[in-house]
Amino acid sequence: MDSLRAHLASAGLSPYDLARGRPKVFVDLVYTGGTFTELYGLLREWIEDEREAWSIIRGRLRFLGITIREDTSPSAFRWQQTFDWPTELPANAVRNISLEWPVWNYLGNTQPKLTSSFPRPRWSDENGSAPEHSGKRLKGLAEAVEIVQAGRSKATRDLLVRHLRREPAMAESWLRTLVTRLR
Repeated sequence: MDSLRAHLASAGLSPYDLARGRPKVFVDLVYTGGTFTELYGLLREWIEDEREAWSIIRGRLRFLGITIREDTSPSAFRWQQTFDWPTELPANAVRNISLEWPVWNYLGNTQPKLTSSFPRPRWSDENGSAPEHSGKRLKGLAEAVEIVQAGRSKATRDLLVRHLRREPAMAESWLRTLVTRLR
């Protein structure tokens, strides 16, 4: 776990960093919530080891799950309700954004990636931060460059705003703020 702690620290996510400054948001495609659960456990252990103030850090942690869209009902699966740890955080600290299955599947399973997946078994891998220069990584980089270029165009941002305005999450102030910034 030392190498994962080093990766997190280099990204400004050490317990010291978490106790200071703005809230930190961890974002991931979520299927069952296992990765967030493992990460949360690791963070709690590290915070305890470093003797940082959990009472402060808990208010600065955010987890944003990108989930598969399904019909809303009282019996719908909500990953965060299957674990105890989200109740240790403020009510708004664990949120979800849902995507239609084809989009979620593309992002999670078929999109060319810039880096290798980083599941828990690789958290202690010393080579976890080494860049890989394979053809599939170059495809991922090319797609990322195209997405950034498209995002810089007013036409693309206007299209995104039109779609976002139809989302139920428009009732949330964070999305309204995002829409304002996109224009």
